[in-house]
Amino acid sequence: MRLWFVRHALVDQKALAFLYGSDDVAICETSMLADGGRYAAIAARLPAKAQVVITPLSRTRLTFEALVRAGYPDQPPVVEPDFVEQDFGQWQGRAITEFASRVAADRHPFWPIHAAETPPGGERFQDVIDRVGRGMERLSSSRTADDVVVISHGGAIRAACAYALGLNPHQALSLSIENISLTRLERQDSDWRLISLNEQLST
Repeated sequence: MRLWFVRHALVDQKALAFLYGSDDVAICETSMLADGGRYAAIAARLPAKAQVVITPLSRTRLTFEALVRAGYPDQPPVVEPDFVEQDFGQWQGRAITEFASRVAADRHPFWPIHAAETPPGGERFQDVIDRVGRGMERLSSSRTADDVVVISHGGAIRAACAYALGLNPHQALSLSIENISLTRLERQDSDWRLISLNEQLST
């Protein structure tokens, strides 16, 4: 079984200044139009006969629609909450600059908060790894298709890699997952492996 993870379109510039997590923020339509070549390249790279999974957040649905406009076969996608972005609880909507003054021990080198930290009312990153892992196992056990395209989020794709490779949360948050990039995982028998990470495609 092969999982083809695509990170969603770039969100609106205003949202980038905040820790938006699982909030349903708008995409940047200007960037989506400018990135037409990247959508076309990914649409051509993805397997045509695959199940498509999105999350409850509109930015994944809109990304799938952009891939369809770029040539990928249209189909009703399956909505899977297990692949949604990390829930930051009471910290969602807070400015990223508010976390800049934290001492190094309280934040990750590449992320505003520490990998083991639980935001008030939210999820720690290990929770995300566990949740995404459950989703991966469920897709694998259902076997409705050998290839599944999952349009998801940066944090969830890092979590998928962590689950597949046995990485700890700190290591997982060090992985770079760009918008409109492709990451591929494969399961053989009971084992997962990483085929590619953060592929940047363009026509």
